[in-house]
Amino acid sequence: MTVPRAAAPLLQHALETYESETAKTASVWSAFVDADLPFRPHERSSTAREVMKHQLLSERRFFAEFLGSPEPAASETLPGADSVEAYRARFLELAEPRLAFLARQPESWWLETARFFDVDRQHVWIFWRRVLHSAHHRTQLTTYLRALGKSVPSTYGPTADVTWSGADPTLAAR
Repeated sequence: MTVPRAAAPLLQHALETYESETAKTASVWSAFVDADLPFRPHERSSTAREVMKHQLLSERRFFAEFLGSPEPAASETLPGADSVEAYRARFLELAEPRLAFLARQPESWWLETARFFDVDRQHVWIFWRRVLHSAHHRTQLTTYLRALGKSVPSTYGPTADVTWSGADPTLAAR
């Protein structure tokens, strides 16, 4: 995805972060295969499929209801096929116009309040809550990958499975 220039330069980092977090989530989803979709690590846990569906639907809800972004109807949000690649592709497809929407917003919009469930919050707060919510579900799925015996891709740095020269896991105080 190409990150557009923000109308409010101070908020450029928000657009860059949303694009980066979206790419990280898509990378984690790519580590699954279709046979993994019904996997759940515990009977009370969601399946990998349910987490992906929730990500698509809840991100749509945050952007449509709380931030006012033009979004497809909830009934049109999920992909037509039930496959990892279809979920991943739809996730990326839905994220691109959100970047354009965010880029157009002036600084005053980011500071406006909107209803967020049962409280009023600034758009900037709602945006960062979305980023955190997405990171939470991405972390769920990295745990699923580990339980499935699969490699966990790098998100913020090296993992037990992915590293590179110069990577520092920061395990010591030196």
